[in-house]
Amino acid sequence: MLAPLPCYLNGEYTLLPDAKISVMDRGFIFGDGIYEVVPVYGRCLFRFEQHMARLERSLAELRIPNPHTRSEWRAIAERLVADFARSTEEDPEKIEQMVYIQVTRGVAMRDHAMLPGLTPTVFVMTNAMKLPAESLRQNGVSCVTADDFRWEKAHIKSTSLLGAVFARQISVDAGAAETIMFRDDWLSEGAASNVWIVKNGLLLGPPRDNLVLEGIRYGLLEEICKMYDIPFELRGISRQEVLAADEVLLSSATKEVLPVTRIDDQPVGDGRPGPLYAQLYAGYQAAKLQARLRRSP
Repeated sequence: MLAPLPCYLNGEYTLLPDAKISVMDRGFIFGDGIYEVVPVYGRCLFRFEQHMARLERSLAELRIPNPHTRSEWRAIAERLVADFARSTEEDPEKIEQMVYIQVTRGVAMRDHAMLPGLTPTVFVMTNAMKLPAESLRQNGVSCVTADDFRWEKAHIKSTSLLGAVFARQISVDAGAAETIMFRDDWLSEGAASNVWIVKNGLLLGPPRDNLVLEGIRYGLLEEICKMYDIPFELRGISRQEVLAADEVLLSSATKEVLPVTRIDDQPVGDGRPGPLYAQLYAGYQAAKLQARLRRSP
């Protein structure tokens, strides 16, 4: 049974149980659409402009017209955030939630071709966001590795996520937090996160290319590194480098930044969260606070 959470569908505000789409929607038939997940801290949309820039890039790649301007997207998201705050008994300023945005090509009879002239289907919802427990931040998480068997347009935040579902299930079956994937022994990303390594004080991440979904935290972690004078570099990272790293980190909207202390049942570094993780996590919390202060009257 779906919770009666506020949502938006094709111009109307409603509740999740009442939101309906056609079975011929291309998002349902083909997974022909894109999505975004925007974190919300104390009713503040975090890194909203960066999320909108990526949404625009993904839509352009799939040749789907953007149905809204950035100001219209913001108005929809802020309305849902406010509706969510009114529906809960918790203090709205302490609520951590996320806004999920999905745009599909629209409704048409089944045809693999990118049919022109369709009206995109727009769906937006919000719900509470559960961040990693403090025990996971203190002790780190375990990960497993796997070959990256997904398509070669990973830079598009597509709703076609069956590859990611399979990859995530590998870690679920192993009792691990995430699956770290490699293409020809080169690091790509996790099933639902970006992956970073630390070696000799340097934070390393895979390059911005078509094999990796550039998380919004790419730019944020680079900003934090500049703030703390931490060397930052994006380049190809071999499997051997990952397994020999001093620290390994995951980043995503819901994980923020999270330490990995075991990979394939072997310790990372000394098996404990490292000092660079502590700096990056502190910088991340500072960025969240600054965003909320800018929003405050």
